[in-house]
Amino acid sequence: MALVDVRDLSKTYQRGQETVPVLAGLNLSIEAGDYVALMGPSGSGKSTLLNLLGGLDKPTHGTLVVAGTDLAPLSSDALASWRAKTVGFIFQMYNLLPVLSAQENVELPLLLAPLSAAQRRERAAAALELVGLGERAKHRPRELSGGQEQRVGIARAIVTDPLLLLCDEPTGDLDRSSGDQILDLFDALNQEAGKTIIMVTHDPRAAKRAKRILYLEKGVLVNEERA
Repeated sequence: MALVDVRDLSKTYQRGQETVPVLAGLNLSIEAGDYVALMGPSGSGKSTLLNLLGGLDKPTHGTLVVAGTDLAPLSSDALASWRAKTVGFIFQMYNLLPVLSAQENVELPLLLAPLSAAQRRERAAAALELVGLGERAKHRPRELSGGQEQRVGIARAIVTDPLLLLCDEPTGDLDRSSGDQILDLFDALNQEAGKTIIMVTHDPRAAKRAKRILYLEKGVLVNEERA
């Protein structure tokens, strides 16, 4: 069974009296272990789709099954519990708490898990080692470069061992060298750790690192390429 199974998915928003369509009758299947790049012009629905797949928003119509769970009927509390166990999010702007160390930022998702403080520290340390920042565990975000901050964000996303990584423009705020290092890390997470990755990007070079490139336009999948 596919890890992601989307059928006839639609999403609209109300803007005053106007109904604004964002996604329209979208069908999509993603197998476990896949690495997919989502491309398309601004306003094509890429980030909306990512938010739906991560349980941050609900569809207006259609079926949305991720990791065997139909997300559409779930309550907000049930979605939060499902996200904590299933999905890791990686953002363009890192979203690290500036008053916390790298180690403490990575530990945050584990506060919802039934773990002792020692177990949380051990898992966070292992995640930071995996992204090559073990020696920076006690540094705060302002003491790190942009690329290092993004790696802390990746460590935070993988510390719960999620099935699915959802990445929204993860290299968009980085220089080319730092961005390539992040993409190398994604390659390793996909090929060696078996993580399923869905990445929104405007960068064709980043997209070509994925196994598949899907193009959205006006809320519709218009093309697919094998990278």
